Amino acid sequence: MNVPKPAVELGALGLMRRLFAEHAKQHIWAYVAAAVFMAIGAAMTAASAYLLKPIVNNMVVGSDFKALRTLSWAVFGLFTVRGLCTFGAQLFLSRTGNRIVADVQRQLFDRLLAQDMRFLNERHSAEFITRLSIAAGSVRDTLQVMITSVSRDALTAIGLVAVMIYQDPLLALIALSGLPIAGLTLGRLIVKMRKFARRSYDGSTRIAETLQEAVMGARIVKSFNLQSAMRERMRSAVREVERSANRMASSAAISSPMSDILAGFAIGAVIFYGSWRVTVQHTDPGALFSFVGSLMLAYEPLKRLGRVNLDIQGGLVGARLIYDILDRPAVEAEVPGLPQLDVRGGQIVFENVRFGYRSDEAVLKDLSLVAEPNTTTALVGPSGGGKSTIIGLIQRFYTPDAGRIQIDGQDVLKVNLHSLRASIAFVSQDVFLFRGTIRENIALGRPGANDEEIVAAAEKAYAHEFISGFANGYYTNVGEQGAQLSGGQRARIAIARAILKDAPILLLDEPTAALDSESEREIQKALDALRVGRTTVVVAHRLQTIINADRICVIDGGRVAESGVHAQLIARDGVYRDFFHMQFGGAAEVAAPTS
Repeated sequence: MNVPKPAVELGALGLMRRLFAEHAKQHIWAYVAAAVFMAIGAAMTAASAYLLKPIVNNMVVGSDFKALRTLSWAVFGLFTVRGLCTFGAQLFLSRTGNRIVADVQRQLFDRLLAQDMRFLNERHSAEFITRLSIAAGSVRDTLQVMITSVSRDALTAIGLVAVMIYQDPLLALIALSGLPIAGLTLGRLIVKMRKFARRSYDGSTRIAETLQEAVMGARIVKSFNLQSAMRERMRSAVREVERSANRMASSAAISSPMSDILAGFAIGAVIFYGSWRVTVQHTDPGALFSFVGSLMLAYEPLKRLGRVNLDIQGGLVGARLIYDILDRPAVEAEVPGLPQLDVRGGQIVFENVRFGYRSDEAVLKDLSLVAEPNTTTALVGPSGGGKSTIIGLIQRFYTPDAGRIQIDGQDVLKVNLHSLRASIAFVSQDVFLFRGTIRENIALGRPGANDEEIVAAAEKAYAHEFISGFANGYYTNVGEQGAQLSGGQRARIAIARAILKDAPILLLDEPTAALDSESEREIQKALDALRVGRTTVVVAHRLQTIINADRICVIDGGRVAESGVHAQLIARDGVYRDFFHMQFGGAAEVAAPTS
């Protein structure tokens, strides 16, 4: 397979070739149509400049008004055609450019979804937002600069220069003598533009980060009086973007006075020398007028061509940011031919599993444990011991560094990923609700579920009563991440979502950790109903919620320090008893289950 070279290793020309091959090629006929329109427009501009010669000569002679009338209609026709061609070119370019942006955004989002949690956790979400919303447009802008600089500006300049050479080759040489100087000067600005463009993107990312954190963490910001700190963060990021934008503008602006000076010198020299030839040597005045008109019309396209490399550099910085994501391997891409997970009982087995979020820091160290079917296996222990990591590894959010994880004898790394996650229902303490209504959030457990099934799931989760109390019932909007609901309400909606999924394996990561005692009792009743007939693995810090578990595993230092039922572990007088004693004092025996 021909794998493209990473964008970070490519120079400007190589990256432009890749942009054309991967994004412009599939829209080649739209670009060809736009190029044809621009070429016709360029020809009309050159033709109108050429017609200045007979117009001026006929005006000077004054003997053929009919010819002037014909020429005036010809000029009108030329500019009409040029206007229509400009409209057609812009229409093709804008629609094609918008399609390219949409395609890039879809590709970028798909590639982000195919990354594992390790990659996503290493970066701030605002970084992805910036790349998706801002940098994606750089691909379109770079391609459009390339197309318009060739099809419009270059052809227009070539046509007008051809008219100038035809009218007076010597004057043309004088007029174009400053172009090499302009090219050398503009070339020195390119490196600066690239550096400041990258700083501008980085600053935009920090602006998005600060805004997102200020809104999502509004309670903490206000509670700790962090408004000044957040304000300074935002001002610092805005200053950086402003400073970079000003530097980019200054670098780009230098080209204008330089171009104007050179153009002024060229036009002045042409007028001086041309006037001398007309008045002293009695050359054709129409030819001079046509030459000057062509030179002045050529000024803007030549100026744009001189800046084209500067304009492209900012776009290439954004394109590299896009390719930085698109070139990453799709870690969670479906591998063809892998078998579907066949859950017969739901036994989960960890065999000597090692894992670390960083290469030099192991979280799990040769961990082995078994979660039997139709039972509840509780994971307890100090924070940082690896309990939540176990939950993530079962779902293949991460890949073990060593060892093996099996479900009913099937290695989770060797089965279809979609089928694995379809067999698992997950409820976390950090309940995440999506934008939309309560009904829509519950229905995500099983897309396509009808109203009766959604209501039944809510009833089992003890959520139907409070949902019915809202004016809009199940069609109540939950707000951003469920901000319109209480913590207990959000948790019960998440449980209803898991109930609706009806998966044979249930993973619970401290689902009641952040709730008050009353809410916890309601949630616990819903969880008791949800666990029936399933393989359940639950992470808990509040030991009173798991003392009736079929098996309790104490995870300490990345290993299973102890395992057994509550009474057995209390009797051993080991790590579990000490952990229990820290929560209940001397009431360990009293707190033991009575059943």
